Amino acid sequence: MLKVILLRHGETAYNADGNRYCGRTDIGLTEKGVHQAEKVSNALGGYNINAVYSSPLLRACRTAAIASGGSRVITDNRLIEVDFGLWEGKTKAAFNAENPELWQQWINDPGRIRAGGTGETGNEVVKRVNGFFEEMLGRHRNQTIMVVGHNGINRLYMAFKLGMPLSNYRQIEQENSSVTIFALDDENVFTLKKLNANT
Repeated sequence: MLKVILLRHGETAYNADGNRYCGRTDIGLTEKGVHQAEKVSNALGGYNINAVYSSPLLRACRTAAIASGGSRVITDNRLIEVDFGLWEGKTKAAFNAENPELWQQWINDPGRIRAGGTGETGNEVVKRVNGFFEEMLGRHRNQTIMVVGHNGINRLYMAFKLGMPLSNYRQIEQENSSVTIFALDDENVFTLKKLNANT
């Protein structure tokens, strides 16, 4: 069995500014985001964490370093946020005004529709993230790891593992620096133990 402490990174300026879609834009944490990660570190002090993995983006790496208490952070490109295509850097209200049909297509079928028209499909995201966790199950069997990712990839992966249609992924909440804990057994069966915890 593998136990995973899954985090979304702390707050960024994009999150604070009307929740603009950050995607692959590499920006850091706000002061509030740093404090959020510090709070996680204090809350998880009693956990024996064997390894820490993160998206290569700065906001995730910094959250991982702080939340893990300064542990070595291993970055993996499979944990990078969804490529949001033409939605990058815009609020939902802004890109909806430009092309409401595209947003509705994504909401109805994110597995096959490209985010922002030119970005990734949900199926592409799930494939890479699931591949990462399958590898971790083999590498860290009977251990606990911390993984710091992003709102989009975390929710799409969990929807997939819980057997939900990917169109329901937005019904899973992931606040900045919230803690989700799940386990993968030896058959890669997913058990959700804690979701969006405010430590």
